[in-house]
Amino acid sequence: MTGSLVLLASACGGDDGDSGDGGSAGGALEGRGPITFATGKDTSGNLVNQVAAWNSQHPDEKVEIKELPESADTQRQQMVQNAQAKSDAFSVLNLDVVWTAEFAANRWIAELPEDQFPDLGKLLPSTVDTGKYRDKLYAVPVTSDGGLLYYRNDWLQKAGITTAPKTWDEMQAACTKVLALPDAKGASCYAGQFEKYEGLTVNFSEAVNSAGGVVVGEDGKPNVDTPEALAGLEQLVNGFKDKEFPAAAITYKEEESRRAFQEGKLVFLRNWPYVYALAGKTDGSSKVAGKFQVAPLPGKAGPGVSTLGGHNYGISEFTKNKATAADFIKFMSSEERQKANVEKTSQAPTWASLYDDPALNKQFPYLAPLKASIESAKSRPKVIKYGDVTTAIQEAAYGAMTNKTPPKDALTDLQTKLSSLITQ
Repeated sequence: MTGSLVLLASACGGDDGDSGDGGSAGGALEGRGPITFATGKDTSGNLVNQVAAWNSQHPDEKVEIKELPESADTQRQQMVQNAQAKSDAFSVLNLDVVWTAEFAANRWIAELPEDQFPDLGKLLPSTVDTGKYRDKLYAVPVTSDGGLLYYRNDWLQKAGITTAPKTWDEMQAACTKVLALPDAKGASCYAGQFEKYEGLTVNFSEAVNSAGGVVVGEDGKPNVDTPEALAGLEQLVNGFKDKEFPAAAITYKEEESRRAFQEGKLVFLRNWPYVYALAGKTDGSSKVAGKFQVAPLPGKAGPGVSTLGGHNYGISEFTKNKATAADFIKFMSSEERQKANVEKTSQAPTWASLYDDPALNKQFPYLAPLKASIESAKSRPKVIKYGDVTTAIQEAAYGAMTNKTPPKDALTDLQTKLSSLITQ
């Protein structure tokens, strides 16, 4: 992806404004009838089945999927433009968890009465928090996400390595052994998502947090110009410099990196849980089916720290049929629908009980470490001007990784930019 999409996201991010207490008061959600569901490209292929289950039960309140592009930045851009036009083209919005504050503060999504969503207490608390702005509910978490380390277990075993690496040094040492194998000829050590888009903000944040640093501290203030943050950024910079990352990884988003791993081009991959089902397919689409396992992300001195991901469903302030929209959200966030979605897609649920489900754990052995990853994950900055903040992060990290800016200078400049963008 070119940088143009990020610039567009930055442009619309510049229109963000603090609108006081956010959206509409949490009163009655009225209006029934057909609605639309704006969502990013469904790479799992299962969303149509989930929506069909609703439509079969609600023939007079059918949901039409409005599928947006694969890029998170472009999804956000289109949703923002729709909201700024006060258009009712989108009824329910499938929001990245980090967009809640921006959409709520700008009154683009409706406040949700918590008493109408009684199952919130059964979800992972960290996921529920992503749907709130100023302690009020604006969106319901339907999927969560934690970064996982996918690795070629067959190659590690041939190289005499019996456990997944817990640190960056251990991962690099494992790669040295594995890449000496004839089977791994032409492969690279590791890749994440390093194109200049939202995935880079995620990967940069994980590197910084896994080195003991922070992007934004507990006090809500930026604190990225530190030795710990520098160690995290240098891990990414040196990955390209030392050719541990394939040169093409600077263009990788989720799908490009997934395909590289499935084609046998990587020993290790950082990606989300959805990859598990696709990489494990035995229909010939994956060369690594039955040959990989997953582990927690590695860090500088021990297990790393994932960035909290996932998606929340919010109701557009401008849709007419808010009551139908609310019921659709309840349906899609129910335990039954989330379990059905996990079974088909391996996406992380938000219902705590599903992580302890024996059948699901047999099908997806990574659920226990994933739950731990999500519970210990760190959120990206919860700020109103998130579009501008994430663009600043991406520019700093990308500039350092492409040797345009020394890492220390990149962080010093980023600290200055974030201090001007983030006000508490």
